[in-house]
Amino acid sequence: MVGGGAACLRPSRRAVLTAAGMMLAAGLPVRAAGRLQAGGPQPRLAAIDWAMLETAIAIGHMPVAAAELIRYRQDVAQPEIPAGVTDLGLRGAPNFELLQLIRPDLILSSNYYTRYEDRLAEIAPVLSLPFYIPQEAPLPNVLAALTILADRIGDPAAGQRALQGAEAGFDALAARATTFADRPFCMVNIGDARHMRAFGYDSLFGNVLDRLGLQNAWAEVTQFSFLAPVPIEKLVQMPEARLVIVGEIPAYARRSLSRSILWQHLPAVTEDRVYFVPDGNPFGGVPSALRFGAGLIDALEQGPGQLS
Repeated sequence: MVGGGAACLRPSRRAVLTAAGMMLAAGLPVRAAGRLQAGGPQPRLAAIDWAMLETAIAIGHMPVAAAELIRYRQDVAQPEIPAGVTDLGLRGAPNFELLQLIRPDLILSSNYYTRYEDRLAEIAPVLSLPFYIPQEAPLPNVLAALTILADRIGDPAAGQRALQGAEAGFDALAARATTFADRPFCMVNIGDARHMRAFGYDSLFGNVLDRLGLQNAWAEVTQFSFLAPVPIEKLVQMPEARLVIVGEIPAYARRSLSRSILWQHLPAVTEDRVYFVPDGNPFGGVPSALRFGAGLIDALEQGPGQLS
């Protein structure tokens, strides 16, 4: 009976972690303020949003924790995230208890996660930036985030270096792109043999296209930085465009398209103007923007491709 009573009085592991997290969180404001000052220790950053994650990496401050890293490593891969970075779970449902134990000095979020901002602010200060806004070009926001974050953590020089490097990278790609400025581009991601999503001017990919001095054939309004699903038939309305397919085409869609009369008679297909670009993060930061731009120019220089 004595042993049973002692066991009943022993707190559960969850209770211990919760209590520890509450105690750790209690000292955050004073400690965070010290680390975010210029010349202070390296700040502990935790990223909920992937664009903010990439922004932190771009300025040379790898977060100690970030959300949904398993999927990030599968879908995005670059920039590479070290194994020691803690995974906070889903971006749409982060593990707040674990976040408390991480003891971040600053939590990086965006306008996609405003519903969590009050709860996040109970753990540490939050920097939330708007990257992707419907019908607005995102690249200026993506670039501005470099200096905003660097200034916030007391390392403005890192932001300036990253911004200068990004602009130099885009300028170099733009110089290579001049050869292909003779006709517009239509950039799509194929979902199935009948539908696609199109990247407009308010998408990262569409904005990069513009930054490189190339014209986007897709002029319609989009939502969430792309328009989907769009019928494949829409491509008929852009007969002069080079067709850029972003990401892998599902095997079943590839087979169906190879037998499609409509697809076979698209001007871009009959005139050998179809290019394939590796998949990327359409809601990323500067690294994703530069990676897409480089992939696009590489694909154009290598020449058109085929479905099979």
